[in-house]
Amino acid sequence: MAVKIKKREVGEITVLDLSGKIMGGDDFDLFNNAIKDLVNDGHVDIVLNLKSVKWINSTGLGLMVSAYTSLVKQGGRMKVCEVSERIDNILHVTQLELIFETFDKEADALASLVE
Repeated sequence: MAVKIKKREVGEITVLDLSGKIMGGDDFDLFNNAIKDLVNDGHVDIVLNLKSVKWINSTGLGLMVSAYTSLVKQGGRMKVCEVSERIDNILHVTQLELIFETFDKEADALASLVE
């Protein structure tokens, strides 16, 4: 199952609920276009909720890094929340936990962007 993206607004912050597997291929265009559209619309503070993501491969991690870079270049921030133990281990092994600030709860990720 390819990644599915559901967008919602919480105040001034956009939450992207991702589900399925983030594997690249068609996911690249879908995810990349979602981020581009948000940036073009001035939404640069984003929370990625990975609660329903079952797996992410190296290409998927590259998508997340690309999104993070695009947002930071526009003065934005990206937080990641509700990461499964499996995905958390991947972020740890790849040391991407040093780039992505992760939160157990979405509310905490949102609060970090309001401060």
